[in-house]
Amino acid sequence: MTRLDQFIATSTELSRKEAKRAISAGRVRLDDEPCKSANAKISATVEVTLDGQVCTLPGERYLMLNKPVGVVSATQDSDHPTALDLLPGDIAHTLHIAGRLDIDTTGLLLLTTDGQWSHRLTSPRVECPKTYRVSLSDPLTPEAARRLEQGLLLRNDPSPTRPAQVRMVEDKVIELTISEGRYHQVKRMLAAVGNHVEALHRSRIGSIALDPTLGPGEFRELTAEEVASGG
Repeated sequence: MTRLDQFIATSTELSRKEAKRAISAGRVRLDDEPCKSANAKISATVEVTLDGQVCTLPGERYLMLNKPVGVVSATQDSDHPTALDLLPGDIAHTLHIAGRLDIDTTGLLLLTTDGQWSHRLTSPRVECPKTYRVSLSDPLTPEAARRLEQGLLLRNDPSPTRPAQVRMVEDKVIELTISEGRYHQVKRMLAAVGNHVEALHRSRIGSIALDPTLGPGEFRELTAEEVASGG
């Protein structure tokens, strides 16, 4: 069941405030009966019209965003711009974030209207791999790489991390793939082996890779293949 004002805002170009005004003005009908209650509950079988035109909800949406530094993975924040602030207002209010990033971490952020899809992607039981490009203060030693790949116990955590995959990219740059989402996990893992993360960029979640044509703050819809691989 969906509130009438939310239904109108989602199925048309009206904002939530404009939808409420349209409802109050008698421009909306339910099964050809006038309705002036913005909080009326709408079932899937009810026909909703605005000015005589049938309103239909769009299908589920799936987006990838290249998150820049300084943007928070939240729907609202009083101190910083949010990922949703980078999207057009007519779609931003319908989306939620599947797998957050720290404010200083860049790269792949997935947003969707599909709660079940995002749950499958982020559930700890699924162990979805996430790949990061990690810039370090010092070169990673072979012993440190081995510890990351075996799993290590982080401070205040009850159990060791799951085994990670490490690929050397440059002298002080590695590609690290993990299958968990612990608090500041990558930074804490590198600190645990005596190194420091200078910059962190997520390049892949599962089989979904960040589109290299997307600049910081840019986004696009996922392809059908990407949606199927993610959910």
